Amino acid sequence: MFESGLTHLECPECGRVFNADQVQTFCEDCRSPLLARYDLAKIAASVSRTHVAARPRGLWRWAELLPVREEKFRLTLGEGDTPLLSAPRLGQTLNLSRLFIKDESSNPTGSFKARGLCVAVARALELGRTEFVIPTAGNAGGALALYAARAGAVAHVFMPKDAPRSNQEEVRAAGADLQLVDGLISDAARLATEAAQGTHWFDVSTFKEPYRAEGKKTMGLELAESFGWELPDVIIYPTGGGTGLVGMWKAFAELESLGWIGSKRPRMVTVQADGCAPVVRAFQAGAQRTETWQNAHTLAAGLRVPNAFADRLILRALRESGGTALAVSDKEIVTAQIEMAHAEGLLACPEGAASLAGLRHLVKNRWVQSDETVVLFNTGTGLKYI
Repeated sequence: MFESGLTHLECPECGRVFNADQVQTFCEDCRSPLLARYDLAKIAASVSRTHVAARPRGLWRWAELLPVREEKFRLTLGEGDTPLLSAPRLGQTLNLSRLFIKDESSNPTGSFKARGLCVAVARALELGRTEFVIPTAGNAGGALALYAARAGAVAHVFMPKDAPRSNQEEVRAAGADLQLVDGLISDAARLATEAAQGTHWFDVSTFKEPYRAEGKKTMGLELAESFGWELPDVIIYPTGGGTGLVGMWKAFAELESLGWIGSKRPRMVTVQADGCAPVVRAFQAGAQRTETWQNAHTLAAGLRVPNAFADRLILRALRESGGTALAVSDKEIVTAQIEMAHAEGLLACPEGAASLAGLRHLVKNRWVQSDETVVLFNTGTGLKYI
């Protein structure tokens, strides 16, 4: 059995330590997410990169760096170890010799949300919770519903009524309680919170519990391994709640502490839709916090997040990495979606296509150089949006 090195949880704002073996949510004093911490020295002494590479494929081969202690709670539908695809034709049109796409569409439920919900549900089950609630723009709700079904648990999903039909049917098919909401994910969050009052429902909203980010950080662990333990120069990531961006940045720090990578870091890039770009606005203004985006609208449902609870962590990762943030139009997203399918045979979700649209701006502005290693994230399948 591979033993988790989890030691405690920590607020990144005030440094307060929380007991990881009790159910925790977030730091109420700082209104901040909690981050899982591990005994990295012990892990480094007992596990090597070679050991991890030799294990059966899947998210749980990184078990020492994940929070679930007992193997029987390590829920799985086969998530993780998604392809890192070379994109030579797109690279040729952009004059980039080393362009890659990390394709998350092959995850269970068709998106990267599977990683985070798999780990969050698994750890909550280990801590005795069996009923869950989530507000969602679509894919996270489907992932929760299916992982809860896998575990024989109960899920309550609050989703905007204009979310993709496939997301709605996915939740219903899994037997979860689906509540369709007039408004945005922020409205769904308010109603989910109200409905959960006085119940034992556990809220697995983005960053309102500590462990979705731990599942998402495996994207960063896989990238490091795929590039021979050398990180790429640039990572372009479509950002709604930002769990994956924060998780990967955390993963890189852990890998360096283990001695598995050096100090080099990618420049992290956030791409949002110009109809909902709170992180971009805050980054460009030099602000430490985001402000709620009014009248949010975009065809990319996963980017229609008016405010990110982990705004400070997202902005820090961008700035510490020497990265940037930019917004693209829905028209550019649609064009990029078609281009990605034509050039590389990959039917990306709109959010994933936004990363390509953003890259075009960065190339035009010479922010990315032709010989740099660049990774775009396609966060899910375009089939869910047809």
